[in-house]
Amino acid sequence: MKELLTSIESLKDSNISSVIYARIKEFSEIREFGIEKIFEELCFCILTANCAAKSCIEVQKRINTGFLKYSEEELRSKFKEYGYRFPNIRAKYIVEARNHVLDIKKKINSSIDEMMIREWLVKTIKGLGYKEASHFLRNIGFKNIAIIDFHIIDLLDKFGIIQKPKTLTKKKYTEIEQILKIIGARVNLDLDELDLYLWYMETNEVLK
Repeated sequence: MKELLTSIESLKDSNISSVIYARIKEFSEIREFGIEKIFEELCFCILTANCAAKSCIEVQKRINTGFLKYSEEELRSKFKEYGYRFPNIRAKYIVEARNHVLDIKKKINSSIDEMMIREWLVKTIKGLGYKEASHFLRNIGFKNIAIIDFHIIDLLDKFGIIQKPKTLTKKKYTEIEQILKIIGARVNLDLDELDLYLWYMETNEVLK
């Protein structure tokens, strides 16, 4: 773990730290834009399951407020037009998620613990697993929840911190999340910040 901690501390002293700080600030401001923007982030995270984040960002930009307005058929057509991999099922999930917009708004504006909000999202919103629900919460300003995808798993495995699991069960997800919390505490970073540093180490990019 020492080698990873040293690498993170080095990045904290580099120019990339200001980029990450700016991105975290953007996340913290999302909820000020209202439910349309929040729902847009939810839909982005539904899209990212088994898809590259960069391509999903482009789809999100082009759909924009259409996530709340387009019919399922229109969404499906747009996804196909933009080359998105799973147009049918994700259009269906997004239209179904509209039924929960008011509940989503209530949950994220309540005093409920973010772990409990994640559990509710996973159980309620089709298309959201633990990674996608965590991604959504991080992207709207929640700080202490981990986004565990193959980039993070590969990095932790490379540094000998974990052994790459064959499947990412809920139990394994929460185990890795606890390890990330320990790493975050050692380098004085919340999990939202730590994720961006680790993502940058693995991809040389800061996305969302």
